[in-house]
Amino acid sequence: MSINVENEYNNYFIGDREVRDLLTREGERKLEGLPNQNIDLKNLEKRIEAHKFVKNAEVYRGLDGNVHVQVKQNRPIARIIRSDQDVYIDAEGTILPLSDRYTARVIPITKSALVKSSDKGFFQDSIGYSYLSLLQFIEQDAFWKAQLAQMHIDGKGKVTFLPQVGEHSIEFGKPDRVEQKFKKLMVFYKEVLPVMGWEKYKRVNVEYEDQIICE
Repeated sequence: MSINVENEYNNYFIGDREVRDLLTREGERKLEGLPNQNIDLKNLEKRIEAHKFVKNAEVYRGLDGNVHVQVKQNRPIARIIRSDQDVYIDAEGTILPLSDRYTARVIPITKSALVKSSDKGFFQDSIGYSYLSLLQFIEQDAFWKAQLAQMHIDGKGKVTFLPQVGEHSIEFGKPDRVEQKFKKLMVFYKEVLPVMGWEKYKRVNVEYEDQIICE
């Protein structure tokens, strides 16, 4: 067998050994030496894709007579941390479990006990999708992905960030007008902090339209 696990985003939740164990049921079944007609490729694909950290898999026969396996991993973009819940969220809002094999470096989210998850997961209902869009925006922006150290959602659904650099909190409000709010926040970083100093303010609020409140 030839196994290739794509690590496009430097995630290492599943490796060649784990894939081989899935294909052979942890060594109980050998594939090497079997006639091609005795190998159900579609069933092998389904077995790999049942793994929580596999986004999709392709299993096919090569011209060399070998079985080739291509695996694409799920990509966590955030981690929800609460006393009753500690899970990853991927780019589609799907809940993923933690892994003993690898820890993703993604933004941790704490949320009030008043904010409940639906059966589909917190980020897959009509309200939660706006939070997912916010996370997707952060994930795709190199500066904010590096600068935002933690995200909190309070009982009213308002978002607050703690930064990697600086002692201030960032009061973002509801996850709407995301691009405009980050543009205002960038003004604060580029034009206010260099003049007033990084230790000057304890909070910056970009919740309200056409305003930046610094205290």
